[in-house]
Amino acid sequence: FQQRFDKSFYEAWDRFNDLLRACPHHEFSKLHQLDTFYNALNGNDQDSLNSAAGGNFLDKMPADCLKIIESKSKVRQTRAKAVVAKVSSNSSTPAVSADVAELKDMVRALLLDKINQYSAQTSSPTPA
Repeated sequence: FQQRFDKSFYEAWDRFNDLLRACPHHEFSKLHQLDTFYNALNGNDQDSLNSAAGGNFLDKMPADCLKIIESKSKVRQTRAKAVVAKVSSNSSTPAVSADVAELKDMVRALLLDKINQYSAQTSSPTPA
């Protein structure tokens, strides 16, 4: 298991649990599961767990570690959903399209100006 770069903490936790459920006879102890999950996380999420644990996350008892993970997972999932809803409700396609069209016109004008400057420089005689 490895946390994918494009996945949030709660998505990694859900995926990790899905993998464990897919192999119900894995016989991994809770401590081994927590160690595997923690060491597969990106550095930011490891730091977040250590901070929530008040020190080294893996020094806590497995039950305490699970409480921290569940709490962090619920908070992150709620935040991620709110951000997605906020982004989708505020996006304005016509306004963005108008801005893009204006930028294209500005770039086109700059390019034409540069071409005209270059043409003027190459057509004028050089001083002797």
